[in-house]
Amino acid sequence: MENTKLLNGLFKQSQEKGKKYLVDLDVDRLMAPCYEAVNQTPKKERYGGWEQQSIAGHSLGHWLSAAAVMYHATEDVKLKEKLIYALEEMEKVQSNDPDGYLSGFPRKCFDEVFSGDFEVAHFSLGGSWVPWYSIHKIYAGLIDVYQYTGMEKALQIVLGMADWAYKGLSRLTHDQFQRMLICEFGGMNEVFADLYKITEDLRYLELAEKFYHEAILDPLSEEKDELEGKHANTQIPKVIGVAKLYNITGKEKYRKIAEYFWEQVVKYRTYVIGGNSIREHFGLENTEELGVLTTETCNTYNMLLLTELIFDWNRQAKYYDFYERGLYNHILASQDPESGMKTYFVSSEPGHFKVYHSHDNSFWCCTGTGMENPARYNSRIFQLLDESFYIHLFIPATWKSNRHGMAVKQETDFPYSNRVTLTVEEANGLEMEWRIREPYWLNGEMTITLNGEPLDYTMKDGYVSFVRGWQKGDRIEFHVPMNLHLYRAKDTQYKSALLYGPIVLAGALGRENFPESDILDDHLALNNHPLIEVPSLVANPNNLTEWIEIVDKERLLFETKAIGQPGNRKLKLKPFYDIHHERYTIYWNLMKDEEYKSFVDKDADRKVYLQRITVDQVTPHEQQPEVEHRLLESNSHSDYLNVVHKGYRMAKDNGFFSYEMKVEKDLPMYLAVTYYGSEGTLFEPGGHFVRDFNIKLDGEVIANQIVEFEKPGELFTVNYEIPQELTKNKDSVRVEFAAEANKATASVFEVRIVKEKI
Repeated sequence: MENTKLLNGLFKQSQEKGKKYLVDLDVDRLMAPCYEAVNQTPKKERYGGWEQQSIAGHSLGHWLSAAAVMYHATEDVKLKEKLIYALEEMEKVQSNDPDGYLSGFPRKCFDEVFSGDFEVAHFSLGGSWVPWYSIHKIYAGLIDVYQYTGMEKALQIVLGMADWAYKGLSRLTHDQFQRMLICEFGGMNEVFADLYKITEDLRYLELAEKFYHEAILDPLSEEKDELEGKHANTQIPKVIGVAKLYNITGKEKYRKIAEYFWEQVVKYRTYVIGGNSIREHFGLENTEELGVLTTETCNTYNMLLLTELIFDWNRQAKYYDFYERGLYNHILASQDPESGMKTYFVSSEPGHFKVYHSHDNSFWCCTGTGMENPARYNSRIFQLLDESFYIHLFIPATWKSNRHGMAVKQETDFPYSNRVTLTVEEANGLEMEWRIREPYWLNGEMTITLNGEPLDYTMKDGYVSFVRGWQKGDRIEFHVPMNLHLYRAKDTQYKSALLYGPIVLAGALGRENFPESDILDDHLALNNHPLIEVPSLVANPNNLTEWIEIVDKERLLFETKAIGQPGNRKLKLKPFYDIHHERYTIYWNLMKDEEYKSFVDKDADRKVYLQRITVDQVTPHEQQPEVEHRLLESNSHSDYLNVVHKGYRMAKDNGFFSYEMKVEKDLPMYLAVTYYGSEGTLFEPGGHFVRDFNIKLDGEVIANQIVEFEKPGELFTVNYEIPQELTKNKDSVRVEFAAEANKATASVFEVRIVKEKI
């Protein structure tokens, strides 16, 4: 980001909106849980949503990072003043703990961990929700404040936190440390690598390497893809951390992990907009399963950071082809240009819509990375690397290097125009290589002139390369011709998306049966909002210009001929980043006329049906559905079954698990539970556990279920009628699966409250 400033255009507008949100946030409210964690009275009440839970304080960390980077990018004095105040308050809080602990929740969970005898699950450690993940954000925020603003106080605070962590973690054996890492821990390896770089204190390098999660990272080092079913954004920060460790240690194992992971995610698990995951988890390789809860925005934020690191080793254009795709079609598209609110998931379900966080009462993980994204737009437009000047992205901006006596301005209206101009505003004759990315989507030749004359250049790794002794006033002009082109999904014959250059064009489908608001406290609230019918495109996929025409070049608005079926509909297309507060589709079923005559989209029909009848739904083993449905459990565990590509939860031997689920008052409803038909008696060293269990609603048994190899190799669903007296005058009930002594529940793969039997 060295001396890069945005000029006009899409990203400048988005950055200004993002900055306003950072300025508007109240530091005292962000700090409130930190005061409460050390038994001090906060100055103001804490924010709502996740800041009311044990993950509290993560938003303060994100805000610190975002405000520091935004100040560096814009030099907004208000942000600097707020940062100074935040550090003063953090210093006061930290002074209340003799060991330097500082977070948004009490240290009790960490004290349990440091004892070596602790409870751990994928998203729980010492009885707290992902405590290392949460505190990592504060570590990272303070490091960013120090690195981007030079504020020494930020470094002193984070060093106090680091010393507290080192002292406690030094007590753990190797096996205890690895067991601790079962629970999501964010980028703790990254922050200790950063602290080592800053201080050269070997204790921090030691900790960075201890936060190496063998169960996940060792298979990657052996080029084994075991990502299916793994929580996606738990893994990406681990890989960012080892990438930074490679830069410090030179250990090839670390580099191999990062490169292999990037390839597997980008090539085989990424959607057309550049995002990945469904319901926060990596799916089966070479699939793009559509749904409401796809492409968690945090994931793309982190994949762009990883891309920056890997490019510095492998200077190939493919990395910034991906970067550009994710930046325009996911990150830019994730912020509402009116309110400045951000998305958690970006739905790929045809006919759905974006859902944004509320100003004061959400503070999801993606609210946090969403604060940081607009600040980082400056990050890699340009890059000076080993005395070569790279132009990665076609975004209007200036770049200046006092060390080289050079200043450059990039002017463009891309993607509305294919013309880009680079003007040297300061130079002293310094000879320097420039490299301009030649994008994968280029339609024809990338013509380049220097001061009006054709430029001789060579190609290096997908970049146009040329060397010159640069003079003030030198002017490079080039064109990057774009066209309509087709993206075919990895998993089905007809599922396709339409792009213009790097820009995903979504179908703008209007506001039919649209919710009252799509800015929400609860990001799950509209998961089952009714869908609308989305037409198939019946046309020649090999010649898009036959049936798509541009109707407004200044806004990149397109329209199809009457090829939407059924109904011979004309359809509007526009950049996905420009779709807000209306229904849309990114993916279409596209086929020729003879194919359409026999086409039946059973998957879409099934989704519409389930959406219509579902009141609430839980998918066990997945963090957000279980957290948001207030999971309670004892002697239960969850895992992922690759055979059916789905997660489950089960309990045994006086164990149980339960969820709080919505109901509709006084209406007939059913509980629909999905099991695996190849299960029967569980044989373990501790005994034989028959799959014989009770299902309860608010403590009342509504069914006893025995599962004994019901339907081998298949998932099957059982419907249980809910007595209406159990839902009378209620908005929700607690659904419990309980096993008596020497018995076990079946593995439960899905729980739904429905209006009619499935």
